[in-house]
Amino acid sequence: MKKPNLAPLTADEIPYQGLLLAGVDEAGRGPLIGSVAAAAVILDPNQPIIGLDDSKKLTEKKREALAIEIKQKSLAWAVAEASAAEIDTLNILQASFLAMQRAIDALPTAAEFVLVDGNRLPKSLQQPALAVVKGDARHPAIAAASILAKVYRDAQMLALDKHYPNYGFAKHKGYPTAAHFAALKEHGALAEHRRSFAPVKKQLELDA
Repeated sequence: MKKPNLAPLTADEIPYQGLLLAGVDEAGRGPLIGSVAAAAVILDPNQPIIGLDDSKKLTEKKREALAIEIKQKSLAWAVAEASAAEIDTLNILQASFLAMQRAIDALPTAAEFVLVDGNRLPKSLQQPALAVVKGDARHPAIAAASILAKVYRDAQMLALDKHYPNYGFAKHKGYPTAAHFAALKEHGALAEHRRSFAPVKKQLELDA
């Protein structure tokens, strides 16, 4: 199988030049709890933002600083989510696509072309679009979206941690870590947990 080209995505590679381009990415597909978040960002070419990159490669402090700058300098941005209940109903992939579509629809300025991180596109998209493998490291608009989605999702986990301090959400952000498994075993699943995810489903069966 031919490996994808992971070089930076250049303007020449994007069709429909001259249209308003939105980068789209999600955060929170892997955690056992909470919603999956997605962001859409239309950058302003006249106000470049230095340091945009895949959110996972940035420190928390850097992400938060960039999120503020993205919101200040972008032509348009929006963040949306799909709930844990929607994830359980649809599956995590389709819920991620739903969150992406909601973010695109929520843009105060409509996007005319969309770049989506990954190798698949939401079927509901109305705009011409391109899926970009590792797009959050290859195009600044997708990187900006990945940062906004990650900061939004992490803020949700910090808020949840205040309500349920015994689960350690401030540290593991809901991901399937040993500490999260231990908290699930000791305290049980919360209403916000994703019931279709195997570790949560198993714990619910044990607690039944």
